[in-house]
Amino acid sequence: MHYTLHQLKIFLTVTDFQSITKAAEELHLTQPAISIQLKKLQDQFDIPLTEVIGRQLYITDFGKDIAVRCRRILDEAEGIKHTVDQYKGLLSGSIKISVVSTAKYIIPYFLKPFMDRHPGVQISIDVSNKNKVVEGLVKNETDFSLVSVLPEDIKLNTVELMENRLYLLGNEDFSGKMKSPKDLEKVTLLFREKGSATRNAMQQYLNHHKINVGSSMSLVSNEAIKQTINAGIGFSIVPLIGLRTALKNEKIKIYPLKGLPIITKWNMVYISGKSLTPAQMALVNFIKENKDNLVQEHFNWALNPLV
Repeated sequence: MHYTLHQLKIFLTVTDFQSITKAAEELHLTQPAISIQLKKLQDQFDIPLTEVIGRQLYITDFGKDIAVRCRRILDEAEGIKHTVDQYKGLLSGSIKISVVSTAKYIIPYFLKPFMDRHPGVQISIDVSNKNKVVEGLVKNETDFSLVSVLPEDIKLNTVELMENRLYLLGNEDFSGKMKSPKDLEKVTLLFREKGSATRNAMQQYLNHHKINVGSSMSLVSNEAIKQTINAGIGFSIVPLIGLRTALKNEKIKIYPLKGLPIITKWNMVYISGKSLTPAQMALVNFIKENKDNLVQEHFNWALNPLV
């Protein structure tokens, strides 16, 4: 058989997306280029790798088995490159990290000094919702994830990074009283979307204090909540990470309230039993050794905002 690693990579991408169009976008190639390479790979087999029903592309059972072996071949090829680099005294490789939306304000500060030290390591970050982040871990589509709430029923190795503190935020021009949790019944409450760890934390707080929610809105990000508060609409319990500039320059302020802040932990996690590459292990060790200094340097304000 005569196939190239390029063809195997294209086939795996088509397998992942079940779409030539999406594979072309992912690999920054044209659709004809994808189709040509896919046909060249198919010519090596008498059994079809894919089939089209209607307008939908499907991977056959044979194709799925071949995809598993393709992934092993590509992993081994990447391993050879890493071994060569190691003998040259270089650290190289790729690291995939998936993070929940709020964590995008955190992870760059932990990665910057590591990347400066190891420029040969390629790091990609995918920002998604909690459910997709966990799904990526389970399917081994990502190497590490950054979450504030650990998923249940999944065995994980955990590197604790820092505290995640959630406060009540509202517009500074609010003219009413906000002295007890019950006062939340009189205002519009702004929630994150269903499935969000931030929404769950806020809902648990409301349930604990037996708050009857009146007027409310659901928004898809903390940025959207910030803009809504800035416009003078409602209150929300959200992490302070990412709101430093807003607290200084916009009409947003912290309203101290009994039982707040809610404190969770930001954790970098990976599947227990996962065989880490030298680059991935180096990142774990780097973060363990340097996290306290990095938190103190970049996030001390978020841990003591009322001081």
